[in-house]
Amino acid sequence: VQLAESGGGLVQPGGSLRLSCATSGFDLNSYYMSWFREAPGAEREFVASIGYGDTHYKNSVKGRFTISRDNAKNTLYLQMNSLKPEDTALYHCAKEPASDYVGNYDYWGQGTQVTVSS
Repeated sequence: VQLAESGGGLVQPGGSLRLSCATSGFDLNSYYMSWFREAPGAEREFVASIGYGDTHYKNSVKGRFTISRDNAKNTLYLQMNSLKPEDTALYHCAKEPASDYVGNYDYWGQGTQVTVSS
């Protein structure tokens, strides 16, 4: 199993980025997937998740971020719009060991850095 994030970068406040998490070694459609982030000096926090037809978001990103997946491409996405400086963090994708939320992620990517600054 491998997870590899990409798509991060430097963006101005109000801008957009789309993060990708390329996966291999498992059927993406069969597992609960999430995005987390780590800001400097802060603990890792949940950002968004996707299961069978359901999605969940951290309150502060609702309406701005959208999680999705392309099972044919084995890729998980996080579309981020209206970015704010407080969204600056290292973003990770993570895989649950089941199709539903368990809270015990078994695989993580290395992360992609998002910096929101003017």
